[in-house]
Amino acid sequence: MWSITCKPMGKIFDPRDHKLPLGCEEFAQSPQTLIFSDRVRVYFSTRVREESGMYLSHVAYVDLSKDLKSVMSVSQGSVIPLGDLGCFDEHGIFPINVIRHHDEIYAYTCGWSRRVAVSVETGVGFAISTDEGRTFKKLGAGPILSSSQNEPYLVGDAFVKVFDGLFHMWYMFGVGWKNFEGQGQPDRIYKIGHATSKNGVDWCKDEGKQIVPDKLGEDESMALPTVIEYDGLYHMFFCYRESSDFRTASGRGYRIGYAYSTDLSNWNRDDGKLRLSESLSDWDGEMQCYPHVFELDGKVFLLYNGNQFGRYGFGAVELVFND
Repeated sequence: MWSITCKPMGKIFDPRDHKLPLGCEEFAQSPQTLIFSDRVRVYFSTRVREESGMYLSHVAYVDLSKDLKSVMSVSQGSVIPLGDLGCFDEHGIFPINVIRHHDEIYAYTCGWSRRVAVSVETGVGFAISTDEGRTFKKLGAGPILSSSQNEPYLVGDAFVKVFDGLFHMWYMFGVGWKNFEGQGQPDRIYKIGHATSKNGVDWCKDEGKQIVPDKLGEDESMALPTVIEYDGLYHMFFCYRESSDFRTASGRGYRIGYAYSTDLSNWNRDDGKLRLSESLSDWDGEMQCYPHVFELDGKVFLLYNGNQFGRYGFGAVELVFND
């Protein structure tokens, strides 16, 4: 039986050590890469508090050396603006996924806005960069993918790749909000879905189809899928958790899951093949979340956040696929 060995590289970026744009402090959530010839750009979501004390999520990036060991620079301006009053991304963008397409860079955003009966609503936005990813311009003020008849709750966390000329998107969709005993407000439950597109903008979803099976039961939540093709298989990494009492209770927070596929649509879950837990330390020992997998100079790496949902930055492991 084959497995995946994780060679730990430790925490490679701590937002507390750098000046962040737009008055943001702490948090470098959901790291996502864009590869250059001389550097690796990692986009992430960071936070600033409004006067009310509530957070806004902004996109920033850090340029790292290709060995992922040195910080070359951190963005200081706005990478992409938040939405106007009442828009789906009024209160934040988290995460952002970027891909090169011809001479442009496409960005798939997860915009979020506050609600009253429940805490948040999300949708997938689209933007394009023509300046090598320093800034992005939105296609429009609304999302390109959002709630629908068979996915009436949240839609977000898009990860996009092109295989054989077809755009594939793996994303999170909500299956409901639930009032759990002992909690003051309802919490969301969400699963991983799949969509395809010929142009990267107009998408056809497999409406309401959960493509990765549950491990923790029907109240399990899954987020941030990321996919790579390697050695004749497609490999998906994602994070999963209990949907109640997950913010502080030991053992109920996010951890990294794994699934594999031969056709990009049907996935076999086997978390045991990924031995990430053997390399955990003080910054990620309580939580591992928001993974991103990518190839670099013939090697495969996984970025991820640690404790407190990425408040203290992100780390990396090199993935070695064993026969």
